[in-house]
Amino acid sequence: MPIYEYECNACGHRLEAIQKFSDAPLVDCPECHGATLQKQVSAPAFRLGGSGWYETDFKNGNKKNLKDDGKAPPCGADSKSGGGADACATCKAAG
Repeated sequence: MPIYEYECNACGHRLEAIQKFSDAPLVDCPECHGATLQKQVSAPAFRLGGSGWYETDFKNGNKKNLKDDGKAPPCGADSKSGGGADACATCKAAG
């Protein structure tokens, strides 16, 4: 859900609100109780909901990278490449 920033034109109070795209903009200031809140233009921000995102939701089987099991080489190269020309020294030594 997007996070919107608001500022009160009367008292200058600033706040953030998590709202749906379809929600009406806030107008009542929680500080001065005037109907003078205005949505600000700011950098986009959002919150991901649910139990996980990329690592747990879009990968299946043994492709999940949930923990470091110590099997991956320190350079992150594919260990099945057999220590080719673009492997690091550790991978070449491992063969």
